[in-house]
Amino acid sequence: MSRIGKKPVAVPSGVTANVEGQTVKVKGPKGALQVVLHDDVTVSLDKNVIKVAPRFETKRSRSLYGTSRTLVSNLVAGVTKGFEEKLEITGVGYRAAVQGKQLNLQLGFSHDVNYPIPTGITIATPKPTEIVVTGIDKQQVGQVAAEIRGYRPPEPYKGKGVKYAGEYIFRKEGKKK
Repeated sequence: MSRIGKKPVAVPSGVTANVEGQTVKVKGPKGALQVVLHDDVTVSLDKNVIKVAPRFETKRSRSLYGTSRTLVSNLVAGVTKGFEEKLEITGVGYRAAVQGKQLNLQLGFSHDVNYPIPTGITIATPKPTEIVVTGIDKQQVGQVAAEIRGYRPPEPYKGKGVKYAGEYIFRKEGKKK
């Protein structure tokens, strides 16, 4: 049995949760989110607690119900606190700036990279070498951060590129004479 799946998800005050079949809808101060869970999992709402349990005693349903509980937990955390991902830019002349609905990246190419900011996501650049991606949907925040990093991932020789804050870059030694 999943240790994570056994824990119920508490719904804090100010947040309304609704379970209709396999669909869990959560509404809070930051917005509203919903997720459709797999059929091998049962979801129930008792007072201010959402419980997830496997429907059958198969390996597949037991493995899915921990994931399903985490998805529901991320919905509740998203509408209350939101999620944030920080990116750092390393390299001479590499910088980022938000211009209207686009993120303008100068990453050493012959052209600037313009990334359109999707709806539900806010991107801020407190410094020219720092990007902060925030939103209520954890999956979407992570996807946007991964797409921005994908334009110029950090290289192992000088460490130039876009990396997550706190990410360790394995460095290689250059060739010798």
